[in-house]
Amino acid sequence: MTPTKNKTAAADQPISPFLVTLMAVTAGITVANIYYNQPILKNIATEFHATEAQAGIISMLSQVGFGLGLFFITPLGDKINKKTLIIWSELLLLVALVLLMFSTDIMQVWILSLFIGTFSVSVHVVIPLAAGLSTKNRGKTVGTIFTGLLIGILAARVLSGSIAEWFGWRYVYLISAVAVAAVTVLLKIYLPTVETTFKGSYLKLLISTLKQLGDFPQLRRLCIIGMLQFGLFCSFWTTLTFHLSGSPFNFQSDTIGLFGLVAIAGALIAPVIGKRADKGESNRLRFMAVGLLILSTLIMLIFQHSLPALVLGVLLLDIGAQSLQVTNVTLIYTLGNESLHSRINTVYMTSFFIGGALGTFIGLLCWKFGGWNWVTAQMLLFALLIIVFLIKEKLQTK
Repeated sequence: MTPTKNKTAAADQPISPFLVTLMAVTAGITVANIYYNQPILKNIATEFHATEAQAGIISMLSQVGFGLGLFFITPLGDKINKKTLIIWSELLLLVALVLLMFSTDIMQVWILSLFIGTFSVSVHVVIPLAAGLSTKNRGKTVGTIFTGLLIGILAARVLSGSIAEWFGWRYVYLISAVAVAAVTVLLKIYLPTVETTFKGSYLKLLISTLKQLGDFPQLRRLCIIGMLQFGLFCSFWTTLTFHLSGSPFNFQSDTIGLFGLVAIAGALIAPVIGKRADKGESNRLRFMAVGLLILSTLIMLIFQHSLPALVLGVLLLDIGAQSLQVTNVTLIYTLGNESLHSRINTVYMTSFFIGGALGTFIGLLCWKFGGWNWVTAQMLLFALLIIVFLIKEKLQTK
């Protein structure tokens, strides 16, 4: 593969399979850092003599940081060289990971988790870059990169649980730092340079980002649906750790992490969904996806002490969640032209991760006051609200 260091990529330049793969791997390695903490919350709480609620804040702050980075950093992809923005974000992420390895109290873990979330946003500069480069088969390309992203999210739980059980939770972040350093070098060599068109100030860029909500009614609906979907998803994965570590399962962190392997099967469907979304099947796909969310939640509520039922529920939940997400992301890139992609993506993904942080917070409250019954009830409520907004969207677009 020839490096593209001194070349400017045209918007219609074919995107090579190697570059798509590199972007997908980068997305997975980067975004995994937000989710490494979920299976090891109990390990961190034990070392720092913290409560479950205090440990749960780590997950929430990672998502809050990601939301902040999405709003304040990713719009810069329309103003400055996307390659430069990606490289610097990865380098700052590397620094935060190294510092977390040497943290000495829960407060430091909170602060560094916020920064890790913030600088992991480079993945959402990579996706608009890929969407702009791939004018044909955009859904397939975005779906492939999303597969890498989703596998990163889900494999993070497997890796962190196993590494923490055998070597200690700090080694999770050491190994991640090495991986981030490796992809940063490859991105520096192979990532193309794309000229930007926005010439205004940073403040005008942020104002323009917010303006996209007013310009595109469909974007507003997609934002609400995305918030609910990711809120449901994050509520489940954060509280699942506590559910599986208690009676009757009493699993250790490495066993809990293995549930990520089940969920990876759901992530592998993303390119297929993206391809079908390219063919105009988005509406039907989203209703089917929400149906899977409801079915999986009911299974895990009714058979909450059955391991096979939980495994089936995790598989269906992730197929539904990833199908809904890939379809939504494909739709947002049909709004506006390429010069607006970073800002439109920023609006959607900021809403998405705010929803994740709120879902985590609400899920922790439900766990505290009502256990697994309340958590699954909250998940059902979120899924039903998604159906309401999908029906409303269908009626308004007729």
